[in-house]
Formats: sequence, C-alpha cells, structure tokens
Amino acid sequence: MTNLAGFLSPLIVYMLIFILNAGLPGRWVTGYVKRKDSDEKLMYRLNGIPVLIIVIFAWALLCYLGVISWDWFYLQRWYSLAGAITFGLVFSLAIVLPFPVVKRSFLADFFFGRLENPQLWGGRIDAKMWLYLTGAIMLELNILSFASHHHVLYGDQASPGIYLATVLLSFFIVDYITFEEVHLYTYDFFAERTGFKLGWGCLAFYPFFYSIPIWSAAALPPGRTPVWMLIVFSLVFFSGWVLSRGANLQKFYFKKDPSLSFFGIKPELVTDGNRSLLVNGFWGLSRHINYLGEITMATAIVLCVGYPMLPWPWLYPLYYVLLLFTRQYADDKRCALKYGKLWDEYQKKVPYRIIPYIY
Repeated sequence: MTNLAGFLSPLIVYMLIFILNAGLPGRWVTGYVKRKDSDEKLMYRLNGIPVLIIVIFAWALLCYLGVISWDWFYLQRWYSLAGAITFGLVFSLAIVLPFPVVKRSFLADFFFGRLENPQLWGGRIDAKMWLYLTGAIMLELNILSFASHHHVLYGDQASPGIYLATVLLSFFIVDYITFEEVHLYTYDFFAERTGFKLGWGCLAFYPFFYSIPIWSAAALPPGRTPVWMLIVFSLVFFSGWVLSRGANLQKFYFKKDPSLSFFGIKPELVTDGNRSLLVNGFWGLSRHINYLGEITMATAIVLCVGYPMLPWPWLYPLYYVLLLFTRQYADDKRCALKYGKLWDEYQKKVPYRIIPYIY
C-alpha cells in the first residue's frame, strides 16, 4: 500500500494544486498573448504564492503529525516518479487527441501540441500557468524531502552544502512563482503550444529532473566544502539571478509600456516605425542574456552540493545548456521571419547570442 501511495502521490498533489488554483482568491492580469483571430489579449488569474504556501504547510503538518515521514518523498521517489510519468503521459494525450490536427505528423502534434493557450472558465485556470505552478510545487516538495533524508542520515554532521543547494533551489522556485505575471511575456507563452513537451515536461520531468543535484547526493556522506567556497557559489548563483530576473523584468516593463525606465535604464531601441526592439541594459549584453543567467544559477547549485566529480548533478546545468542554446536558435529564426530587416539591424547592435564577447 505504501508503494501504491507513492505512485499516486503526484496525482494527489496535482489535483490539490488544481483545486487551490481554481478556488483561492487571485488577481486578474492581462497577458501579452492575443486570443486567436482577435486583437483581444488573454486574461490570467494568478495566485501561485498562496497555493505554494498551503501545499507546503499541508506537507509539513502531515510530517509533524507523523502521518508521513519528513523524507517520505525521498523514500518513495521511484514510485512517485513512475506515477508522475504515467499521469504526464495521460495529460499529454488528453490535451492533444481531441483537438484539430496542426501538423502532418501525429508525433509532431503530440510532442509540440495542438492548442496554443488552453484555458478554463475564462482564464480562471490557464493550462500553461497551472503546469508550471504544479511542476514548481512538486519540485519544492521533492527537494525538501530529499534534504530531510540527508538530515535523517547524518544529523548534526550533515553537509551545509546540501542545505544551501536546497535553499537556493527553493529561492529559484519562489522567485519564479512570485513573478508569475512576468513569465506571461516569455517564449513559452507566445511561441509554444501545449502538448507532451510542455505537459509531460512540467508534470514529470521538471519536478524530478531539476531535483537531481540533491537527489543524487542526499544519501552520500557529508561533503566538506569550505564556508568561503559556499559563499562564492552563492554569489555566483545570485549573479546569474540578476542576469535572468533583471532581463525578464526589463523586457516585461518594456512590453507593458515602452516609455518606462527600468531601474534608471531608459530604453534604447531600433525601430521600423511599427515595431521596436530593446538594444540596451540587459538586452544590450546579448540577445538572450537571461539564458546565461539560468545556466549560471544551475551551475552554482551543483557546486554547492559539494561533489564536483560526481556526474549526476551536472545533468541539471547540462540540460539547460542543451535546451536554451537550441531555443536560442529557434527563437532567432522566428524573430528573423517576424522582424525582417529590423532584426538584421538589431543583430548589428547586439551581436552576441547568449554569452557576451564569446557567443
């Protein structure tokens, strides 16, 4: 029965998040994406932080009362992963099969999706926002439980690096949910459909693969990384955060109102009279400086764990490299088609793709 509970645990968590996301009070915001065949922009109802707090409080209460152990999700990690994979596959089929064909290949439709921005009840539930929120909260439950397992094993001798990596990854999760509205202006929302890539990715891949640095080290003997190195790794992490969050916020304010300054940075543009592109601030460093920030944060988390020669934690930043460098190529291709000669002018102003002065 315990293993069955482990298998069903992601489904239970995902259903709870759906109910809370739909039922709790939230603020309505206007997004960047327009409705299909209309100039009207989609509306979104956001309440991610209250949902996160209630789910984590419910988990902590169950642990405190002895219903489950603090490291229960670690002990049941393989069964939980199997359940997430199964439910992610079922969700992907359900969000693709009933809807009109988009591409010639079913596999392409299944992987990339057929619906652009599916919503329920006029935006009260948005599929993409729910998927990202669900993946983030399940990831938080996993890493808290995995770090708890390390503490159960080693107590006062436990590795500070494991705790620090957990704190930094938790910061990454809370930061993402805090700035929910900003992410309505990112690539996923205006350029991708909802299928296996996004559905299974958020329900199965995101909450388990992103936890791999802590997963792979939780049962290992405590590392002995010097405190000064942990401080350096934390500074590296927050340097990456400044690049990622700063770039996304600058773009968000620009798209909301091109006349607004961002932390004293007055927008400088290239324009054809109808469309404009930012060429200063964070977006003057490279065309995808936020990608560099995300890779930097992932690298810092792995270094904090304290096992630099262990290969498994490095899969986390390696995945970011493969994902974001590939996305950069696709996004630049899409922008070249969208902006034409303006994009050529922009590339002359901002020649670097991701890494300033290197790439």
